[in-house]
Amino acid sequence: MTSDVLTRTKGRVDSFFGISDHGSTMKRELMAGTITFLAMSYVLAVNPSVLGDEGALGDKGMPMQAVFTATAVAAVVGTLVMGLWAKYPVALAPGMGLNAFFAYTVVLTMGIPWEEALSGTLLSGIIFFILAITKVREKIIDAIPMQMKLAVGAGIGMFVAFLGLKNAGIVVASDATFVHLGDFHKGTTLLALFGLLVTVVFLALKWHGAVLYGILGTSVLGIVCGLVELPKSLVALPQGLDQTFGQAIIHLPNAFTNEKMVIVVLTMLFVDFFDASGTLIGVAHQAGLLTKDGKLERAGQALAADSVGTAAGAIIGTSTTTAYVESTAGVSAGGRTGLTAVSTAGWFLLAMFCFPLFAVIAGVPAVTAPALIVVGVLMARALGEIDWTRLEFAVPAFITIVLMPLTFSIANGIAMGLLFYPVVMVAQRKWREVHPVMWVLMAVFLSYFWFLAE
Repeated sequence: MTSDVLTRTKGRVDSFFGISDHGSTMKRELMAGTITFLAMSYVLAVNPSVLGDEGALGDKGMPMQAVFTATAVAAVVGTLVMGLWAKYPVALAPGMGLNAFFAYTVVLTMGIPWEEALSGTLLSGIIFFILAITKVREKIIDAIPMQMKLAVGAGIGMFVAFLGLKNAGIVVASDATFVHLGDFHKGTTLLALFGLLVTVVFLALKWHGAVLYGILGTSVLGIVCGLVELPKSLVALPQGLDQTFGQAIIHLPNAFTNEKMVIVVLTMLFVDFFDASGTLIGVAHQAGLLTKDGKLERAGQALAADSVGTAAGAIIGTSTTTAYVESTAGVSAGGRTGLTAVSTAGWFLLAMFCFPLFAVIAGVPAVTAPALIVVGVLMARALGEIDWTRLEFAVPAFITIVLMPLTFSIANGIAMGLLFYPVVMVAQRKWREVHPVMWVLMAVFLSYFWFLAE
């Protein structure tokens, strides 16, 4: 009797996800989800270190334990929606780059409290959802030149890598030259260098959990050298959400009265929209899930799932939740359906009870810095796809990429790049090729710089 129930259950799961139709098995899907989790679980340590009040943000940051719990819950919710609704083997979590924008541009530079920044994240998620379920998404995707999309991704990679180098102490401030090489006699800097070295080696060996293993290896060495404290325990009940849950809704009215929030919402929306689109297409391509003409089936559901993850994450208490390119690790292991994503969500649910372990890691920037540097390297691969022979692409792309780390602002890079693109196109008498949406964005970003000057 039990065997019959189990067989029927397996049959229903198989039918719901189309496992057999995709030439996969339930065991393979579950294993693929595990590998995806290992590849991206570093976010549980890195996100609290970026957004938390024990990192660079200090008392302007969010309660670190709340960020950890919100990160895990947002990953569970977003990934389940992707797996059960869109049925793609894609996992979601708070995105690298967007969390840095949230922390260092919105909160630290613009001076917007994190509660209001969460409201901006919620608004971007709601707008994203509307765009995802309508045909407007296609018009917007077509409006922004692919070269500019690539430049934004590469620029964020540079920004994230610069942030990692700064946290590692490899790059430090200088009155004479703005920045210079750090002190290699310092224990934490040497620890970060070790972490970077072993992480790169793991990547070269093509280990799916390379970044996580790098963090763990660095933590162990840090404990041995007395630079990292031993965790007081390994597990604990999830806590902290009472400090962040619902703050995005409570402070939503303030988002409509602060003129800076326009650029905040637009930047979050812009980056999340194109990052999610690119990640979904890339993962689907590797899994052989694109149609013959190269289109993504159920694109509306997939993008909507991403937007739901963003909105839910903001309400729970974390920065933009988006599709992770590390999902390709699970795909390479045979994952083809939404069951892979459900499996990944299950692991994030279990990880929610491991705050003491991840807190020790997140509390030492030198341990998580190598992860940021490596993520930056992977994102910067888009540089090779930009057509540097054409000035109308090379100039705005270069400005976008360079200004992000040099002004310590993702928004500044995007805004300046999208200002230069139409100008160069007009100078080359190609103004007819500029989509009307680009002129609207140009006006918006001009207003942004005007407000900055004010």
